[in-house]
Amino acid sequence: MSANDLTISNTGVGIPGIIYGTAWKQERTAALVEQAIKLGFRGIDTACQPKHYNEVGVGEGVIAACRTLGLDRSQLYLQTKFTPLNGQDPLRIPYDASASLGLQVAQSFQTSLQNLQTDYLDCLVLHSPLTDRQQLLEVWQAMEALQASGAAKQLGISNCYDQDLFDFLYQRASVKPAVLQNRFYADTGYDKQLRAFCRQQHIVYQSFWTLTANPTILTSPTVIALAAQYQRSPAQIFFRYLTQIGIVPLTGTTSANHVREDLAIFDFELTGPECAQLDSWL
Repeated sequence: MSANDLTISNTGVGIPGIIYGTAWKQERTAALVEQAIKLGFRGIDTACQPKHYNEVGVGEGVIAACRTLGLDRSQLYLQTKFTPLNGQDPLRIPYDASASLGLQVAQSFQTSLQNLQTDYLDCLVLHSPLTDRQQLLEVWQAMEALQASGAAKQLGISNCYDQDLFDFLYQRASVKPAVLQNRFYADTGYDKQLRAFCRQQHIVYQSFWTLTANPTILTSPTVIALAAQYQRSPAQIFFRYLTQIGIVPLTGTTSANHVREDLAIFDFELTGPECAQLDSWL
């Protein structure tokens, strides 16, 4: 298995086994995205949210790396997000704040296509669910229209930790979520119930804040012992374990060495009993 072996979602779209996250990189975004792709990443996650992402920079980094490596757009997995108004910087909203929700989605998506210099995206993710369920459906239906047009190959949702809300969306959606991207930490019980549902429905669960939120796991005797045994870092052990139980982790490292280490997790495989030792944490 390699970093670019694909996990297939319920829509038949292939998602790389580990994805490069681009939040909080500001003016360094283009260079860091270019570096990640040149070193081997083929999945890139971003958002049309100037508050936390430089989506223009992501596009510049993608184009520069593809030009250097001779990569075709089809060889990359590009994923962006529609961020509702409550997640935007009021001074830098990338769509008309007075427009209908459906138009906001359409305008945000067109901005993303321009920013990323592409004519389609592999996944459009709702950055966080709207608390009003009718508004949630209105936004999702606008996203469905983009998927139906072929401009977005599949849809997903992020920051959704409520099983009842996720069930509601899944049942009411004409186009089912193909991706659930959540913060991965103990406070939500590592989304055990949600992850089980995702496995049943072939929804790809993507984790973020995976290392930062889990220092206890990374310093546990089990992980430390496995790291010594495999001559890997604790982060590599944890990432590899997650990929082996069907999770696609995001990593946003700015270090070239850590990029290489993240991609190298597919060079080894934990045994069943070793994974079982780690299961108790989740």
